[in-house]
Amino acid sequence: MELFSRTWTALRRVVAETPDEDFARPSGCTGWLVRDLVCHLVIDAQDVLITLVTPAEIEPTHDAVTYWDVAETPPTGNDPLDALITRLATAYEQPRLLKFHLDDVGSAAGRAAGLTDPGLRVRTQDKVLTAGDYLTAYVLEWTLHHLDLIAYLPDAAEPPAEGLVRSREMLERIVGGAFPASMSDKDALLVGTGRRAPTDAEKVELGELGTKLPLVLG
Repeated sequence: MELFSRTWTALRRVVAETPDEDFARPSGCTGWLVRDLVCHLVIDAQDVLITLVTPAEIEPTHDAVTYWDVAETPPTGNDPLDALITRLATAYEQPRLLKFHLDDVGSAAGRAAGLTDPGLRVRTQDKVLTAGDYLTAYVLEWTLHHLDLIAYLPDAAEPPAEGLVRSREMLERIVGGAFPASMSDKDALLVGTGRRAPTDAEKVELGELGTKLPLVLG
């Protein structure tokens, strides 16, 4: 629960500190500008709020790792939902409005997470998890999107180190193998999710694990 808060707070802080002109720069998400990614984060925050007040009476069907679906093909930016995000982001017109909305809804999501019993069973996307597992899954979401946000913003702050560590651990459990110790947590996440291609040396080190990559998480 605490790591959810740290990674989410760090991500929102970077958005707040991003100059308005940088909202038109590309992000690490295929087909999305920084403004589109920030708009997506608003939707993510709404999803957190909705899920935390959607209790379930049955036993959990998923945990923080099995929560993630692995798609067969990488995103192209042409998915109808992706296209909707870009139109919605454009409608904000001014970056300050997006910043305000994310701060408003995002702060509420953070407070709700802090008030939630980790053992509470919640439902989302036809899955039932404990609130603790659900929020842990979002540590990976926030960390990857933090990397996406700063992909073309070299002066922006990096994700919290503990978030990178935990996200790498989850990604390794999803793929069923460990990344080489020589790879930093950041590089393991970027290469593991297809956010950048592995170097020739990394391909050798990855070995058989490399045949399972990239993981397209959804």
